[in-house]
Amino acid sequence: MNIHEYQAKTLFAQFGVPVPQGASAKSAAEFDSALAQLPEGPTMVKSQIHAGGRGKGTFTNGYKGGVKFCKTKTDAKAIAGEMIDQTLVTAQTGPAGRKVQTIYFTVASEIKKEYYLAILLDRTTSKPVIVASTEGGMEIEKVAHETPEKIFKVFVDPAYGLADFQVRELIFGLGLNATEAKNAAKLIRNLYRMYWETDAAMIEVNPLITTPDDQVLALDAKVSFDANALFRHPEIVALRDLNEEDPKEIEASKYDLAYIALDGNIACLVNGAGLAMSTMDIIKHYGGNPANFLDVGGGATKEKVVAAFKIILGDANVQGIFVNIFGGIMDCNVIAEGIVEAVKEVGLKLPLVVRLEGNNVAAGKATLAASGLALVSVDTMADAAQKIVKLVA
Repeated sequence: MNIHEYQAKTLFAQFGVPVPQGASAKSAAEFDSALAQLPEGPTMVKSQIHAGGRGKGTFTNGYKGGVKFCKTKTDAKAIAGEMIDQTLVTAQTGPAGRKVQTIYFTVASEIKKEYYLAILLDRTTSKPVIVASTEGGMEIEKVAHETPEKIFKVFVDPAYGLADFQVRELIFGLGLNATEAKNAAKLIRNLYRMYWETDAAMIEVNPLITTPDDQVLALDAKVSFDANALFRHPEIVALRDLNEEDPKEIEASKYDLAYIALDGNIACLVNGAGLAMSTMDIIKHYGGNPANFLDVGGGATKEKVVAAFKIILGDANVQGIFVNIFGGIMDCNVIAEGIVEAVKEVGLKLPLVVRLEGNNVAAGKATLAASGLALVSVDTMADAAQKIVKLVA
């Protein structure tokens, strides 16, 4: 789960991570009250969407830049008016962009030097890794490609936690002076504590800055959380912004379905993440394009299958459906009954190819055959993929 910058910085402050003073507004009517919380002087105006590259983005109304420096709060209010309720397109949003529904005003900081700092899980070592670079303010992918020697990593033993020598290693790598080092050490320790205690998936600060008076501040913040651990953090769940999520994915979460929309035209309904990935691969292999990842799980019910069909059909790009089920724990006949009920309920007109295998498969195939529905039942993944690709061509 992702959160906005202004929400992340509120968490930073709670964990003792220094950030510039800021205030958010969800409408133009709230601009005055938000700006009244800040001192007069240079102010940053930052559009809040769940995507990077905001500063280089362009609004669909032609206004350029979702992050702006303003000399006065009066200017900041005027600039914010150009952003609020407008759609911002960045390299990460895709051409559809994202509607800006919150503006974040912050005090503009004097910057002596910019750095990069992030904490995330390294899946190779199964350890948290702190990634740092002296090249802050740039896309880390570009730094990794052009000057990889300027990126360094510290792997943290989860049983022991962040050690003092590792903090010193990070400070030395960033080349900080004595006062900066003292301030940065506290920030790094608190940031790691936040990462660990909130079950964060990633915390990225780009840029982390030093100021002329040797303060160290998190100038930006991008934070995401492990969805599997959210049951432990109702206070973080409360930060979820449904406006930033695909409505189909929101609906899927209500039924405990793992759904991710893609840009193809062949919808997939599968049980098991590995089989779902293989299903998408084989569709691509035979020249098709998957429209989604949808895992109904190992214990799917008829109700889940019906819900899955409705979610699939909520995507206007879908031109055909491939159901691929391996019944281990799952009963294939339960899936078949769900398919029949779903097709009848939604009045499906699109091509449907079904491949069932495993537990109680004979009963499942018999249910499909007796349904009288215009669907194609096949025995193998390869045959099913070829058929659905041909049907939507």
